[in-house]
Amino acid sequence: MEKVRLSEVLDLVAYEKVRDAMRARVIERKRNRRVAVGDNITMLFENRDTVLFQIQEMVRTERIVHDDKVQDEVDAYNALIPDAGELSATLFIEIPELARMAQDEVRRTVNRFQGLDKDGVWLVIGDERVPARFEGGHSKEEKMAAVHYLRFVLPESARAALRDPARPARLVIDHPNYRADATLAPAVRDELIADLG
Repeated sequence: MEKVRLSEVLDLVAYEKVRDAMRARVIERKRNRRVAVGDNITMLFENRDTVLFQIQEMVRTERIVHDDKVQDEVDAYNALIPDAGELSATLFIEIPELARMAQDEVRRTVNRFQGLDKDGVWLVIGDERVPARFEGGHSKEEKMAAVHYLRFVLPESARAALRDPARPARLVIDHPNYRADATLAPAVRDELIADLG
């Protein structure tokens, strides 16, 4: 999948003129790219559109006007665009009651997911099991991050299985403190097949 180029990022004024339409389009697109896996984890499969929108929103929020600073954002977010044969996702640990918790309770609640980034997340398509590869630097031994970036590197056999609607596809989380799975809806599969080209 082609990376975002600096020349595609609109300046603040130009973006404001198209923001509502772009936002509506990307929200609609994300609907078929978001998968809830149990009550506390959601995964959003990223692609070029979702990444460009994140860049535009960051530039808008931070009021970034210098090309070198915009390029920094492009470089950072381009890492979320999957390479050939890959799927890329953002994993969110979501605790609905978090807003009502004390800070130490929040830390304990999120930290129960410690180790999730070590063979805890899988994409299972028929008999094919593809482990998630987490981007490093988002968790430490004493602190678990609530947002993680990960990739699934699919061998050709897994890509073929994903294209076969007779073979079930699901996300599986197998962690001592959290076990859940979610079947990928046909619309989600279609998005992922398109990502793989």
